[in-house]
Amino acid sequence: SGGSGFGIMAVLAGIHRGYVTREEGLARMERIVSFLETADRFHGAYPHWWYGDTGRVKPFGQKDNGGDLVETAFIMQALLAVHQYYAGGNPQEKALAARIDKLWRKVDWNFYRQGDQNVLYWHWSPEYGWEMDFPVHGYNECLIMYILAAASPTHGVPAAVYHEGWAQNGAIVDPHKVENIELHLRYQGTEAGPLFWAQYSFLGLDPIGLKDEYCANYFDEMRNLTLVNRAYCVRNPKHYKGFGPDCWGLTASYSVNGYAAHAPNERDDQGVISPTAALSSIVYTPEQSLQVMRHLYEMGDKVFGPYGFYDAFSETDNWYPQRYLAIDQGPIAVMLENYRSGLLWKLFMSHPDVQKGLKELGFSTVSK
Repeated sequence: SGGSGFGIMAVLAGIHRGYVTREEGLARMERIVSFLETADRFHGAYPHWWYGDTGRVKPFGQKDNGGDLVETAFIMQALLAVHQYYAGGNPQEKALAARIDKLWRKVDWNFYRQGDQNVLYWHWSPEYGWEMDFPVHGYNECLIMYILAAASPTHGVPAAVYHEGWAQNGAIVDPHKVENIELHLRYQGTEAGPLFWAQYSFLGLDPIGLKDEYCANYFDEMRNLTLVNRAYCVRNPKHYKGFGPDCWGLTASYSVNGYAAHAPNERDDQGVISPTAALSSIVYTPEQSLQVMRHLYEMGDKVFGPYGFYDAFSETDNWYPQRYLAIDQGPIAVMLENYRSGLLWKLFMSHPDVQKGLKELGFSTVSK
């Protein structure tokens, strides 16, 4: 469902660029929303996976067969951007925006506090309840979930949920250096996380000049996280083939050993480069990201197919799977468009509920 959200935002970029007509784009969005209106929801939240032909939940794991609030946040981020794209349009477009608003209002963010605790829980199952037991603390890819939870006009959570749950009463602040680059936040379970942590929440949420009481500038922090990732790959402590200034980027993707969250440390580095890592970072590191893009093009059809660059590869293991992954492919198109025009940022940030949520949590925009 989260990958679908990223794809929805990519379709908006496609309409904007003329790859599909506005009429074709609207027809696709109507089909998507029709599916979402009848697909399984759990207190308004979508599951991680569905069966595409029925809309019924497909368990992501035995106990993960219910609502997934993080994936729901990713798809709602997209739908709010679509809402803004069509809200001022013709009658058919306005009707779609109204249907999206109903989906948005039905997500019961408050329920996922598990009894009014000041933290959001990732999962709930109608069969297993809260047994997944995953309270979400920062920093990771889930910032957008807390912002949307505060933004909801129907089931909004109080600001204390953000400050006590996500920020853990300020413990999220942890100034430190990695690869001699300054980071200000505490990254869950590691000194510096995989690059999807700098991307998923910021496909719609504009990081430029964004600050709250825990981070003086989210753009600068995410740029530094990207530079840490690049610097680690350039240093290449495990001596993998191909790593360097023109081939870097560690994030969650397929790998030689199955799906893995690659990160800039020797424990989580398997010698796998994921093109989305550098390419979706173009908003933070345009010159360095374009250097990778040009190099990947030169590698030819080993890494490039009909839908763009394949998900991942390893020169060390001579491993070049011709596979795509929605959560990696979607952000490339979205961030390329944000780099070129800021389209998805402008749409999402213009939604009045989003503005309300940011204000509720103490966010502001500083001079750029």
